[in-house]
Amino acid sequence: MNLTDTPEEEEFRARLREWLGEVLPTLPPKPTPDDWPGRRAYDLGWQRRLYDAGYADVHWGASPTVRLIFLEETEKAGAPYVGAGFVGLLHAGPTIAAEGTPEQRARWLTPILRGEEVWCQGFSEPDAGSDLAALRTRARREGDDYVVSGSKIWTSHAEVADWCELLVRTDPEAPKHRGISWLAMPMDAPGITVRPLKTLAGSAEFAEVFLDEVRVPVANRVGDENDGWRVTMVTLSFERGTAFVGEVVACRRVLRELAGEAHKNGRWDDPVLRRRLGRLNAEFRALWRLTQWNVSEAERTGGVPGVGGSVFKLRYSHARQELYDAAADVLGPDSLDLDRPWVLDRLSSLSYTIAAGTSQIQRNIVAERILGLPKGR
Repeated sequence: MNLTDTPEEEEFRARLREWLGEVLPTLPPKPTPDDWPGRRAYDLGWQRRLYDAGYADVHWGASPTVRLIFLEETEKAGAPYVGAGFVGLLHAGPTIAAEGTPEQRARWLTPILRGEEVWCQGFSEPDAGSDLAALRTRARREGDDYVVSGSKIWTSHAEVADWCELLVRTDPEAPKHRGISWLAMPMDAPGITVRPLKTLAGSAEFAEVFLDEVRVPVANRVGDENDGWRVTMVTLSFERGTAFVGEVVACRRVLRELAGEAHKNGRWDDPVLRRRLGRLNAEFRALWRLTQWNVSEAERTGGVPGVGGSVFKLRYSHARQELYDAAADVLGPDSLDLDRPWVLDRLSSLSYTIAAGTSQIQRNIVAERILGLPKGR
């Protein structure tokens, strides 16, 4: 397998680097973490710059390799993260591009790419987290609408979203994996209540969402009725396969910074810490190679990441936690100071073995779909 850039990819990388070098110094200051309207405007403004420069379509209009180069170079340059555009650009958009009708692609993809609309993710429920297929939010069909009632939790960016990628149960009598549909729900529809949730780190990028007889047009269903579980697997394959790519690059940068801090504060003299940082360096180099392999596989099989994304997500979640545990060792007593670098990152890293499918679920996927082991009873 050839993991080097082609001449065309090298040209794209060089052109992107030059553009980033010109535009990044002109960006306005970032809003504070708790200013969500400000963060939405900032993130969408950055997305519009990408669109105007011709880089916005990398999330589904380009090859997986070009997407990987884009994520690698923007992270290395310190460019803004997708932020409030996370669900639209990395989950809903790629899913609609892969599974939507021509009309749906025309309606939703361009506004996402232009930085005009924000999406949130309405998957998890209070009693359907790891066992997502046990969801209970129901949608009964009335003419050209579904009437939706239920609740969602950990709904990413719901407080500033225009649309929600929503999983609903459209056939309560069917086996749980076969009675689900994937809907695009407008967040300004009557009957929607959003209650933000604060995380351990003090941010509020998640929310509870309560749905009381919310009407969603049948035309907003992506895929066939009751075929939503298959469509959801497409969404999750993007979430686990490519959505964390930029974060691997960021973790490698943090590792270099930790080594520099350890040299400055004397912690580098501890051989146990040096071995720990060395092992993490090898870990993230291996994860980067695994990412390249997954992207190559996606390119070979039509652009949708495969089950190899679960291998990546499983190991990356734990490696990220180990990285920020090592940061606490480097900082010593300062690791309790929320104003120090890496401290809030350490708190947020605790969620990674839960988000996008728990580590237990990823192990089941690897065991059953890659190793061919029998399902547990």
